[in-house]
Amino acid sequence: MTSRLRDRLRRTSLWLRMLLCMLPILLLVTAIELWMTRQEALESANAAYDRSLLGALKSIDANISTASGGLSVELPYTLFEFFELTASGQVFFRVATSDALVELGSADLPAPPSPPPVGLPVFYDAMYFGEAVRLVAYERVLEQTPHGAQGRSVMIQVGESTRSRQAFTQRFVRSAAIRDAIVLVFLMLGAALVLRVALSPLARLAREVEARAPEDLTHIDNQRLPAEISPLVGAVNHHMARIQDLMAQQRQFLDDASHQLRTHLTTLQMQVDYAKREPDPYKIRSALDALGEEIGRASRSSQQLLALGRSDSVAVSMSAFELEPFLREVALSWLPQARAKRIDLGIRTPQPGAFAWGDRTLLREALSNLVNNAIAYNRPEGTVTVYATGDDRGWRLNVVDDGPGLSNEERDTLGQRFRRGANAAKGGFGLGLAIVRSIAERHGGQLHLVATESGRGLHAIVSWPQPSAPRQLANRGEQGPST
Repeated sequence: MTSRLRDRLRRTSLWLRMLLCMLPILLLVTAIELWMTRQEALESANAAYDRSLLGALKSIDANISTASGGLSVELPYTLFEFFELTASGQVFFRVATSDALVELGSADLPAPPSPPPVGLPVFYDAMYFGEAVRLVAYERVLEQTPHGAQGRSVMIQVGESTRSRQAFTQRFVRSAAIRDAIVLVFLMLGAALVLRVALSPLARLAREVEARAPEDLTHIDNQRLPAEISPLVGAVNHHMARIQDLMAQQRQFLDDASHQLRTHLTTLQMQVDYAKREPDPYKIRSALDALGEEIGRASRSSQQLLALGRSDSVAVSMSAFELEPFLREVALSWLPQARAKRIDLGIRTPQPGAFAWGDRTLLREALSNLVNNAIAYNRPEGTVTVYATGDDRGWRLNVVDDGPGLSNEERDTLGQRFRRGANAAKGGFGLGLAIVRSIAERHGGQLHLVATESGRGLHAIVSWPQPSAPRQLANRGEQGPST
């Protein structure tokens, strides 16, 4: 099948495609049925005509006599004439003794492929003067041996042209072919009608969906639909539910973002207005410093909002990446901030060559936010440790600090947008952990905030499951020394 034909077949309607798929099968079944019909016709014709041949042979055999001391045959000419009429051709016969001293009829009739058993007629096909003939041969022992004859058996052969048989078979097969063609046409028409009726729920479903308003994402009722269509409708309903969740999330994001940016803009406008009214240069300078700080906060807020929007909507590009350079890259990017607070920032390097499977860019954003939070909320001269683990179930990115930690209630609620802890520093917006949670969920995982074993500080974990495809790249969770 050519590519153009495949494309045209894909564009055809479902019921026509099913008919086109059914047609070769029906044609094959019809061809097999015609071949079987032809075989049955040949068997029936041979059975009927062979009985006539056998009747002629027995008639000749009944007229063979050795009473006079020789071999005499009285041929049934009336039977032969009738036989030639029914055979639609010439009839041949041969009577010969086994010693060849007596031979009557057509002496050159083809002999049977093998000598027939005595007393048992044998039917066979042969060519005689370029024409197909059907023959029967019969050999029996003579009751009295004719004078001068050395043998004790006589061979009788009767044959006829097969034209009548062939004409009968052709007529039979032709009528069967016409009948099967009519049946095939009615089958195709009936199948087309049945398919149209069976697929009418799909057409009704299409009309209902097309008549919906653009914002209507309510579930499609599948109670009146056939069981075969219900899985498709269920998948569509599930997809629309996910779209509803995404739209609600986007609306919430826009509301939160507009509120956050509007707050910054309002503050900036107030500070500008204050600076314009203030005649004292020192106070103007203080207002400008405050204005700069607010611009910095607005810039950080905008960057986090963009990161949050990207984590919610960007396509997750899964690939394999090595864990050791990944952890080292994140730690080095935050090393200046850690040194500014005299915080010991280190990593526990995983086993060399250990890989993980995920979106490296998004996961780097998540780990960076966790390290940023650990540095920002930790005490001076504290410790922050970054490491990764993995096993057959999936991977985990870990950030452990020895800061003030969080209460049980805060650990349960943090990660929601614009939700901050009680010990949050000034200038935060409560978006860092929301970004981390969103990235973890986009990977099918979770963000866990747990207390450390010592009871001081916080242990943040981003975990996500391992897909089946890259299972051979799994890290077995072995860790190296701290650096």
